[in-house]
Amino acid sequence: MKKIAILGCENSHAASFLNTIKAHEEFSDVEVIGVYSDEVDAAEKLRDKYGVCVLDNYTDALGKIDGLVITARNGDNHLKYARPYLDSGIPMYIDKPITNSEEEALELVRELEARKIRYTGGSCLRHDAFVHELRADVESNLDGATLGGVVRAPLDSASPYGGIFFYAPHLVETVMTIFGKYPLTVKAYKNGIKTTVIFRYEGYDVTGLFVENNYLYYAERQAEKSFKSGKISSGAGNDWIYAEFKDYYNLLSGGTTGVSPEDFIASVFVTNAIKRSIDSGNEETVHQIKL
Repeated sequence: MKKIAILGCENSHAASFLNTIKAHEEFSDVEVIGVYSDEVDAAEKLRDKYGVCVLDNYTDALGKIDGLVITARNGDNHLKYARPYLDSGIPMYIDKPITNSEEEALELVRELEARKIRYTGGSCLRHDAFVHELRADVESNLDGATLGGVVRAPLDSASPYGGIFFYAPHLVETVMTIFGKYPLTVKAYKNGIKTTVIFRYEGYDVTGLFVENNYLYYAERQAEKSFKSGKISSGAGNDWIYAEFKDYYNLLSGGTTGVSPEDFIASVFVTNAIKRSIDSGNEETVHQIKL
């Protein structure tokens, strides 16, 4: 059996992973030995529904597991939850946001790399089929060069789980998956329930539309001779959570993701640039990642 623990289970992804493990025979060798949350009620709900053990402390699974899943809503908890398990060398899944701060993102990935720990995580939207279709169009210059694009996703600026950092990674990672991991600058404009962000790339701009507590996802690519757009949604044949857990299961089984440490934490640097632009009103340069 592959024994794992889930830390930070107030996020809906914890329940979604438990559902996925239960629903798919290919994961029948995965055993969740415990769940933990600072919000005890969240952990107890999973215990009552799935029969999993509630850990008293996030360190209680030390020496007992083959892999760690961190799904805390607040990215400020992610490095804290990971740190006690680093010396074990076990594969880790770290949900979005990888962390809230650039400094913690650098510390986390340096520690993972130094110990040769296999890791994956981030926004589940990076697994969406239409997102990958648009990325392929960008890479192949379908119907000519890319002129720009639009991505829409929710935002919760007042979230108690780190403000914009809780939801912003969905839009940020969708933009980065389609158009490139490293925009040069960002400029944010707040207007009522909307925050529009211009992601400046070499040669074109992409518009990100955040809408407060509105859960519609959309993406568009504009090319010289055509455009392609559509709603982004999970469903049969396009199950983000299944794809996300399968990605992690591959690590538990000895595989690799092939994601560079810079790409893994890039969304943290872009989201922080957006936050700086919201606060300053200025166009902000995305900080370079120096490992």
